[in-house]
Amino acid sequence: MKTMTLLSACTKGEHATVAKINATGALKQRLISFGLMKGAEIVILECGLTKSTFEIKIGSVNIALRREEAELIEVCDVR
Repeated sequence: MKTMTLLSACTKGEHATVAKINATGALKQRLISFGLMKGAEIVILECGLTKSTFEIKIGSVNIALRREEAELIEVCDVR
């Protein structure tokens, strides 16, 4: 069984696989439009000092997320 964690618990330099997005509506559609969906491989590029923002890379796309958004994304296979 895979261990799940929230994206907001990850740190700079880690790689992970998106397991589930708990967002709804327009936010979920926006995340999907960036390629952030179940099975997507991501890399954590930067975390704010207080982990209030995260910059992640999905394929060739870099996106910034607020902590509130990162807490809605479950990841697994963190390495």
